[in-house]
Amino acid sequence: MDQRQALVAFGALSQETRLHIVRMLVVSGPNGMAAGAIAEKAEVSPSNISFHLKELERSGLITQQRESRSIIYTANYEALGGLIRFLMEDCCGGNPQICAPTAAAACCAPATKEELQ
Repeated sequence: MDQRQALVAFGALSQETRLHIVRMLVVSGPNGMAAGAIAEKAEVSPSNISFHLKELERSGLITQQRESRSIIYTANYEALGGLIRFLMEDCCGGNPQICAPTAAAACCAPATKEELQ
């Protein structure tokens, strides 16, 4: 991930509803969630959720696919991992072992329901 891509991703995540959506999609895993379910869980109107989903998709942090009459959104784990790698790339002045616990936690620790609310 380059700096321009990181800025677009951080811009998308800098809004409360979009950050909440990404975190919900990360938890939902590869099965993703339908737009209506996302709107309901985020307590946002369908038109408002559509705006946020388009912004997140434009940033590359989520993807969509049509399943019958629904559009299913999933987290783009590769892009999210790239964002984490971008942040950790020059970690600790060339001593990556200092950042290893943080990097391991970022890729492997599931968020709790309390953290997502």
